Amino acid sequence: MALQVLHAGISVMNMEESLKWYEKNLGFTLVKDDGFIPPLQARICFIQNGDFQIELFEYLEPKPVPQERLMPNSDLRTAGTKHVAFGVEDMAAMKERLLENGVDIAHEVVMEGNKVMFIRDCSGVLLELIELPSKKEEE
Repeated sequence: MALQVLHAGISVMNMEESLKWYEKNLGFTLVKDDGFIPPLQARICFIQNGDFQIELFEYLEPKPVPQERLMPNSDLRTAGTKHVAFGVEDMAAMKERLLENGVDIAHEVVMEGNKVMFIRDCSGVLLELIELPSKKEEE
């Protein structure tokens, strides 16, 4: 039985701020605004980049990310979903752009020859960026 990835869900502190953050920093665009859903007491929006969507939730009384979930290595010790990872073609250019935009960089490392950078969105949610091998390196 084949499964198809549909989306990832992320709770945010402020929907408008998050929509702008994901567009400015990662190129996502709003594709659906479900508005406020009374049974959930939350506003739900879907954003998309390429074929991938993120479902954003803004609850009436959101709770901030717990302190132990702000760093990748301490977050990994807690059971549950950890982060969404994105491939980037040029990590140096991406880092420069993120720094210009004031994005919070949590952690940088090279793992098995791949540049990896964890960043925090405007709600403190960890996101992973992994530099993809260039086509020249593959040949």
